[in-house]
Amino acid sequence: MKIRIVVQSAIAVILMFVGWAVGKAQTPAPAFELIVDAPAGETTIACVKGCDLVWVERGLNANASPTPTFTYRCTSPRCSSGRVGGWLHQ
Repeated sequence: MKIRIVVQSAIAVILMFVGWAVGKAQTPAPAFELIVDAPAGETTIACVKGCDLVWVERGLNANASPTPTFTYRCTSPRCSSGRVGGWLHQ
């Protein structure tokens, strides 16, 4: 009787470990990574991996070319958030 409980417990622990390992292996990596540096005045947004950025606050500019780093400046005491569009690399 005791051997049966020990075997069942060992199997339960092994199955939990296998389930955890399989679940951990399926965690998706992010499609892109951003860095935002926002000291007073100038804000820099950089795409570290997987994307390009363009300022789209006033609509999409056909002449704007996406770049990995984008900088904008605000001179008022309080600035609203800017709208930056991003494109994933395929």
